[in-house]
Amino acid sequence: MNLLASWVNRVAATRTDTAALILPNETLSYSQLLDRAHALAQQLECTRKTVLAFQTASMTEVALSAHAASQLGRAIFPLNPAFSPQRRDALLQVASGPVADGVELFIATSGTQGEPKAVMLGGANLQAGVVASRIRLPLQAGDVWLACLPLYHIGGMAILYRCAEAGAAVMVHEGFDPQRVWDDLEKYCVTHISLVPAMLARLLDEGRDSPPPALKVALIGGGPLSAALALRARDAGWPVCASYGMSETGSQVATLCDMLQGWVPGQVGSPLPGFEVDVVGEDGQPTSGIGRIRIRGAAVMVGYANPQRKMGLGLDQGWFTSGDLGSLDAQGNLTVLGRHDDMLVSGGTNIHPQQVEEVLKRCQGVADAALTSVVDEVWGDLLVAVVVAEVDNEALGRWCRDELTGAMRPRCFIRLSALPRNALGKLDRQALRDLARRKLE
Repeated sequence: MNLLASWVNRVAATRTDTAALILPNETLSYSQLLDRAHALAQQLECTRKTVLAFQTASMTEVALSAHAASQLGRAIFPLNPAFSPQRRDALLQVASGPVADGVELFIATSGTQGEPKAVMLGGANLQAGVVASRIRLPLQAGDVWLACLPLYHIGGMAILYRCAEAGAAVMVHEGFDPQRVWDDLEKYCVTHISLVPAMLARLLDEGRDSPPPALKVALIGGGPLSAALALRARDAGWPVCASYGMSETGSQVATLCDMLQGWVPGQVGSPLPGFEVDVVGEDGQPTSGIGRIRIRGAAVMVGYANPQRKMGLGLDQGWFTSGDLGSLDAQGNLTVLGRHDDMLVSGGTNIHPQQVEEVLKRCQGVADAALTSVVDEVWGDLLVAVVVAEVDNEALGRWCRDELTGAMRPRCFIRLSALPRNALGKLDRQALRDLARRKLE
């Protein structure tokens, strides 16, 4: 059996009736989950495939299949149901064949900057990630972690592992329904929840009172948390923890729960125990300024899946260099500034979109904002703000002139009813660029 199964078996032997999975139509104790996993494992055993891959919109099915596969000692690969047949087949091709010893989970990256890759995580990676998370975010038997993130993303799948190790319960939601989340927070005394910023905003928009006192952690990741949204959530009593992580690191890398006065968007605190983090310049050498964030540690993947079965693909002496820009202060606290590939050069000045987006979101009447560009002979990248806003363009222009230096000011505004985002709430920057090009070039 694999890691997930070993933890479930241990808890089932000592705390038989403890809740393990709270599903839409039933609650399974650890002993009942073990029985269900064994029954499903018998059905899956005849497939004879090395990797058990499945593409389904049912998060209940994903959760139960993960437990069954782990009982069999087989690696699993949950796939986004929105993947096209071509994208799905390409991922399956690189993940098929013999699996290296210890690899238990294949997980696809979000693919926000291109085609998604299949990350290979071993049992040792997954265990290290769980231990590191638990040190920063205590979790114990009897706790309930509400999983409304898709389980085919690492942010959702990691919840299964954290809770099994602690003997806690996972509440599985089929998609994100803010009204149902509020109801279940109260009904089931939920202690932990993972959200992307867009989900947090929708929960606050429901206009209800503070979350129940049982809620200890609201882990926010998957995209930039704005100062306005963080302040609004804190004022409403949400125990917000700003987090940074990715598939390649088994989820969390750094998490900050003490977001005191003066907190700046992108600040995620010190790395979790077991992680080394630094930033490197274009020459690949550590820098004291802004650079690419790179990570090393026991939770970092064994590599990207590839047809050649090569181990360590995507790593350099154990280091994974991300596509994110950031900086470290003298105390080792990390600030994430955005994607390296998203950086724009306007009038010879490097512009990080999140910096401008944060200013736009502070303007009264702006509900959401993103920065993109079109090619321009004079500016290079001519900055275009795409906004969901009630305020008119003239007022927006005045705000930008007051709050931004010349090179950072958007030259055009495009209005939408909603910004293009993926299933995890991340901005689809390619869609933004295409939109600006169609409207302005």
